[in-house]
Amino acid sequence: MQEIITITTTAREGLYDITVPIKRIASKSGVSTGILNVYVRGATAAIMIQENWDDSVQNDVITLLRKLIPSGIWEHDAQDGNGDSHLKAGLIGPSESIPIIDGNIGLSTWQNIFLCEFDGPRDIREIVITIMDDGTGKVTP
Repeated sequence: MQEIITITTTAREGLYDITVPIKRIASKSGVSTGILNVYVRGATAAIMIQENWDDSVQNDVITLLRKLIPSGIWEHDAQDGNGDSHLKAGLIGPSESIPIIDGNIGLSTWQNIFLCEFDGPRDIREIVITIMDDGTGKVTP
């Protein structure tokens, strides 16, 4: 099965927790054992699995990427001023795959799924959720 969710981002750079709607989609799928893929459409956003205890790790991710890939010094900036956004998105990557185990997504206690925005704010960011079962036909009750 496949479903697309959309979110609005409110800052140029930030991590947005999208775990809850993805858990709902996985539960609705009825898949007991399989794989869930989360993919963001867009060349200046990414998907990351990270801790969500508080904002510190999310803030640290943005701070690290700003230090590693500062804005305003890239060849692509001459076109639309977001060369750093493309590089940050490429470094993190557009997708994550997560196992489905006994009908639940296989995240640990401290893991959550984040959309990483590097070129916001955006009215719409589309995230494609694809779920594949293991072929046994088992579904969760």
